Amino acid sequence: MIEEIKNAVQEKYSEIVEQKETCGCGSKSNFAFPDGSQDFSKDYTKLQGYEKDADYNLGCGIPTGFIQIKEGDTVVDLGAGAGNDVFVARKLVGETGKVIGIDMTQAMINKANENNAKLGYNNVEFKLGEIENLPINNDSADIVISNCVMNLVPNKNKAFSEVFRILNKAGQFSISDIVVSGDLPEKLRKSAELYVGCVARAIDKQLYVDTIKSAGFKNVKIVEEKKYVLPENLVKQYLLQDEYDLYKTTNAEILSITVMGTK
Repeated sequence: MIEEIKNAVQEKYSEIVEQKETCGCGSKSNFAFPDGSQDFSKDYTKLQGYEKDADYNLGCGIPTGFIQIKEGDTVVDLGAGAGNDVFVARKLVGETGKVIGIDMTQAMINKANENNAKLGYNNVEFKLGEIENLPINNDSADIVISNCVMNLVPNKNKAFSEVFRILNKAGQFSISDIVVSGDLPEKLRKSAELYVGCVARAIDKQLYVDTIKSAGFKNVKIVEEKKYVLPENLVKQYLLQDEYDLYKTTNAEILSITVMGTK
């Protein structure tokens, strides 16, 4: 089952690169704001270091916006995609720092390397790897960032333990992600469209925070939170009428959060 999940994610995100589809976490087709708008990816265009070819609108936050990244820092981006957050972080660490992007999809790594070749950065590196088994040395990172990726990882306990392992003793993380609150119907979680849209593997907000704390982190706090609603026509594709009526009476919520913590 775990391998099937990983294969599904790799396949879908490869399609994003090859066909320039926007069907990942930042998809305009899967979510809506309470005001009716649908795009919940953040606007990166005004950030220093922004590289248009690296931006597939797959995020749900701007993790670099909440953490103090200094010149000379070593930053690791988990689920780096084509390098969107990596290149923003590179601007912050300067010539003396280093940014490493990790992604499990070879097509994304290829695109990221292509983007970096154009930019000519010597202190940016992209590595193929899984978050549950990071190809990074112990205690080697000052900062870990991630943008709407940890929810896709089957074993979140192992993932956050890996984040703890690679951070140095003064290390910090800033992670943007999708979580749920209340009882989201299982049929919605299991649908393939919603899975790659970052909902099916999303866990309860409090459990998410507790998982981070259980990995050993301190000063864990949510610094940004926003609620999303699933469009009615999308929900009705997966629920029978009585299931839909019950869903409407629950307190189920889908939230994007940015959470920070220290080792």
